Amino acid sequence: MASVVETSDSYEPKNVFITGGAGFIASHVVMLLVREYPDVNIVNFDKLDYCSCLRNLDAIKDHSNYKFVKGNICSADMVNYILSEENIDTIIHFAAQTHVDNSFGNSFQFTQNNIFGTHVLLESAKIHGIKRFIHVSTDEVYGEGGETEDPMEEEHVLEPTNPYAATKAGAEFLVKSYHRSFGLPVIITRGNNVYGPHQYPEKIIPKFINQLQRGRAVTLHGTGQNTRNFLYVEDVARAFEVILFKGVVGQIYNIGGTNEISNVDVAKMLIEFMGLSERMEVLMTFVPDRAFNDLRYTINCAKLAELGWVEKVTFEDGLRRTVDWYLAHPSQFGNIESALVAHPRAGMIDENDVFGTRRGSAVAPKR
Repeated sequence: MASVVETSDSYEPKNVFITGGAGFIASHVVMLLVREYPDVNIVNFDKLDYCSCLRNLDAIKDHSNYKFVKGNICSADMVNYILSEENIDTIIHFAAQTHVDNSFGNSFQFTQNNIFGTHVLLESAKIHGIKRFIHVSTDEVYGEGGETEDPMEEEHVLEPTNPYAATKAGAEFLVKSYHRSFGLPVIITRGNNVYGPHQYPEKIIPKFINQLQRGRAVTLHGTGQNTRNFLYVEDVARAFEVILFKGVVGQIYNIGGTNEISNVDVAKMLIEFMGLSERMEVLMTFVPDRAFNDLRYTINCAKLAELGWVEKVTFEDGLRRTVDWYLAHPSQFGNIESALVAHPRAGMIDENDVFGTRRGSAVAPKR
């Protein structure tokens, strides 16, 4: 993608605007940056959708370099106001609808949030002279990987296979266009499946933990043989730290782990870790598969490694930490019953606003 390349050794942000900062991955990035860089101001901008949770950020909510603003990325007026008011120089764009199952049921919301919302941010970034725009994408934009296919590099053609992945690919093309047309200093990331504390229980690992915690069998789609490459969330947060300070403008960075494992083997490990091995067979049920379920994703992360990032947390260690966290926080997300069904469809349509673009937002008090 690179047509504008910087060669400086290190970027120095001052005021960072993080969208979706009350969500899973972004909350860990927010906490890391707030704690490790007290001279960098972090503005967390989140509309607090069903999968967001401000309690994820309790540990840093009183830090002087942190501020939460409730708002929707689809509101250009709100975004422009915050960028100006907070003198923002850097945007890290996490906010998105992300659950594949939901995209099969209400893909309009995915188009609105993932494509239009990204477009709003890009236009605002152009107007305000943003010095870094880090766009968070997904490995799913590559499409399905074959059983013997080599790990996909950043130049691989994009072939998304579901509505969620297609909207993320569409957003990427907008990001690239603003780089090429306007010289906007952008960086794109594409990540593997992430797991760990703070994840809303619609995704496979927290969902299985919560099903087992409630004495239920896990619900495996299809044969359960589809594989994913999992990466612990703290390693992902450190990857974004490296990319923020060391990433090269105009580049794409894959963020991935070395833990490719089938869904059925994930289920078996969780059943074992939760002390339920004697009931292994009855605690696994197989349900109809998704409309389309990619066999596997595998990505080459050599470019990220060249910046100095390494994966530190093993899958077994990370999985045990994750189980312990959910057992210790059974009510973190309130009523999650709708997320624990075999094929969840979150109630994401506002009956008064089918595209979820209401502009009303509450601004948190000043620091």
